[in-house]
Order: sequence, then structure tokens, then C-alpha cells
Amino acid sequence: MADNPAMREKARIMDEQAIVRAVTRISHEILERNEGVDNVVILGIHRRGADLARRLADRIEEIEGKRARLGVLDITHYRDDIDRSHTAPVLRESSIDFSLDGKIVIIVDDVIYTGRTVRAAIDAIFDLGRPSAV
Repeated sequence: MADNPAMREKARIMDEQAIVRAVTRISHEILERNEGVDNVVILGIHRRGADLARRLADRIEEIEGKRARLGVLDITHYRDDIDRSHTAPVLRESSIDFSLDGKIVIIVDDVIYTGRTVRAAIDAIFDLGRPSAV
């Protein structure tokens, strides 16, 4: 791995145990703030946000004995910076097989930096339904 510059680790923010603890802590927060998961859906943004969302759904199920609805959201068409890129965007399919109407939607991504991704996700969500205003 060290021989390949593209695979070189720049920095390690969290090790595996820290990630497990963070996922557990976030899962408890979701459960406490929403009194369970009956009205909650978790949407992971393609790619690594989807992996993190799955980990949250798995952990919530371990804690609560009930699985939160889980979906994957592709926000490619909703990004406002696509035309600035010189490469064609990679389109993926959203995988949401349930209604978002009246649900508490939790958007999950691995990095939130400027808020542009969150805005694109919200635009995509409102094209799919009307979640709860909570």
C-alpha cells in the first residue's frame, strides 16, 4: 500500500473503535430524539454515506430490536457544481422503496463540508415526497 501513492493514507481521523463508538452514540441520539424508529427513515448519500447509513441502521436494530427504513439517495442531478467539472458525472440510482411523506428523514454522508451536498439532498428528497417538518 505504501508503494502506491494513490493509496497512501493522508491522515487518520478515527480508528475503527472510534467509528463504532460514534455510530453507537448517533444511533442512541436518533432513538431518543424520535422515541424509536417508527416514523424515521435513514437516507445515505451515494457512496460512502450509504455505507455509514447502513451501519447506523444495523446499530439501531441491535439497540432497539427494530430496523429503521433505509434508502440510498443519488444527488448527482441536484448538484449545482456539475457544470464546473470537466468530467461527466457518474449517475447512480436512488434506492428508496417507501414513502417519505410525513417521515422524519435523516440524511447521512461521510463528509459535510460546505452544505452543498445537503442542499442537493434536500432538493432530491422534496422531489420524492414531503417529509415531516420536525
